[in-house]
Amino acid sequence: MKKDYFAIAMSTYEEFIEMVKDIYRLGAIQSHLSWDQQTIMPAKGASSRAEILSWLAGEVHKRLVDPELNRIVSELESKIDTLDPDMACNVSRMRREIEQATLLPAELIEEMARLSSESRIIWAQAREESDFSIFAPMLEKIISITKQKMRYLGGEDASYDVLLDEYEIGMKMSDYDPLFAGLKKRLIPLLEKIMAARANEQQIQIPEGMEFPIPSQEKFCKEVASRMGFDFEAGRLDITTHPFCSGLWDGDTRITTRYDALDPFSCLYAVMHEAGHGLYEQGLPSKHKLSPRGLAISLGVHESQSRLWENQIGRTTGFWKVMLDSFRKQFPEFPENIGPNELNRIANSVEPSFIRVEADEITYNMHVMLRYEIEKQIFEEDLPVEKIPQVWNSLFEEWFGIEVPEDRLGCLQDVHWSMAAFGYFPTYTLGNLYAAQLLEAMSVDLGDIDQIIAEGDWSSILQWLRTNIHHQGSVMTPAQLIESATGKAPSPDAFIRYIESKYGELYSLSDY
Repeated sequence: MKKDYFAIAMSTYEEFIEMVKDIYRLGAIQSHLSWDQQTIMPAKGASSRAEILSWLAGEVHKRLVDPELNRIVSELESKIDTLDPDMACNVSRMRREIEQATLLPAELIEEMARLSSESRIIWAQAREESDFSIFAPMLEKIISITKQKMRYLGGEDASYDVLLDEYEIGMKMSDYDPLFAGLKKRLIPLLEKIMAARANEQQIQIPEGMEFPIPSQEKFCKEVASRMGFDFEAGRLDITTHPFCSGLWDGDTRITTRYDALDPFSCLYAVMHEAGHGLYEQGLPSKHKLSPRGLAISLGVHESQSRLWENQIGRTTGFWKVMLDSFRKQFPEFPENIGPNELNRIANSVEPSFIRVEADEITYNMHVMLRYEIEKQIFEEDLPVEKIPQVWNSLFEEWFGIEVPEDRLGCLQDVHWSMAAFGYFPTYTLGNLYAAQLLEAMSVDLGDIDQIIAEGDWSSILQWLRTNIHHQGSVMTPAQLIESATGKAPSPDAFIRYIESKYGELYSLSDY
């Protein structure tokens, strides 16, 4: 009898997983079309693309709310003890997706997809022209429909917590508020001491006016990404307005960047960041493809991978010892007197600046906090759209001490709001915290990480991440995964230790 019961459960599970794979196949097509839209699609294709993406979103929703899928999931839940952990993971993760989809009407899902698709084109135009008024009407529509979504998911009194939970399950304002306050309390004094130290020393800089040809930047960045372990036979690098990574499906992961002929570091660290995301996507368990079990567990964990490679690997003297010859090969006119130590100082230069993705590690989290505060005002206090630039610029000047000269360097710099990705930004800070905690645990297992970086073979770093993070997919919650990998619950302590030690040494601060 028990054997028959098990066989029935397996038969039901097979039916379930085929339905799930169809949903995820549609999602992969959505991702592919979205990548295409942000890289090579002709501008006049925006309207048609929006219609197609809207239709696909509706098809995904239709399958998620299918009563037959709900019935099968309920049946599997009643037999959950007969399923192995991977199967149980798929069932439980799909239950969450079904419950959320059931609360949302198809018309809203389709309209959000259409608006997000159209909005990205308008945002890119507004950013190029540095004119928020071009984007404002569309942003107002996106915020309005997001508020509708919040009410469907959380009731009439739904808070910003609903949006935060979408990107990091279980995280709320009550978690982020004290976290950010604590970080700010430690980072502001450190920043002040660094700036005082900088005032008393000669700054090492890239020679003013020196150009770095874009084809050479591309070659160098691809070499770095390959050394990291990114497989270009299962991925590619392209140009876009705002860098991103898209793991389309098993064997096809796309990363993107943008170039500045006067600043090779802007592109380099964007590529290392996105390649970190790409390594996670390429390392997810193939045997669980097209199912929740085969996905990354959260954006916070995803950001830990990108920030670790970008900062803890890329912004080190060891990295430049390894990559300097290749850098000089691509840029032979680069001054001979700027070596690995000097390049590391340039890469870790601390100074309040406008662009989040180019910010140093001290001020980066302040960029995140600013966006978090504005999103709270939008969804908790009904901040009018037309006042967003004013609030942004005021907060920025108060926190960073510099005046925002134009919208392109202020509230138009990030693509996220055009995609209705409200609640996303705090995961960047979680990524920083997770990355530092992972680095400490990795050093216990592997030894001196700086020495490994300087030796040029980074495969042991990647393999450690593959084993402890990538291959785990979504079988654990984010907190469980970090604790499993490090032996400790998630905490900001490792990040504080890392940041104070690194920059205390770089700037010879006696208190650190």
